Amino acid sequence: MDINDLPFGTTDWATIEPTLHPGETGSAYWRTRQFGPIRVRMVEYTPGYLADHWCSKGHILLCLEGELHTELPDGRHFVLTPGMSYQVADGAEPHRSSTEVGAKLFVVD
Repeated sequence: MDINDLPFGTTDWATIEPTLHPGETGSAYWRTRQFGPIRVRMVEYTPGYLADHWCSKGHILLCLEGELHTELPDGRHFVLTPGMSYQVADGAEPHRSSTEVGAKLFVVD
């Protein structure tokens, strides 16, 4: 990732209006900033959330609160707890997120 033409700045995530993204079950609330081609999000999943799609977008994701489950089509399953992260490239392994207890994430893609 090249980060170009981006002056120093700060983000108060509490002032960014969340957008609702319903899952197959539960909901995701995204607070999003766009910096040229780089999207940065604070994402909150409600308890019982299950994504309604398999995602092929690349991300760097940090779990801040709760517990995030990520499954891959080959059956692998990963659990992130606060302080854990994952990274995946665009078009690499499709992945799908869920959480029983809810989760708060910081995502760069």
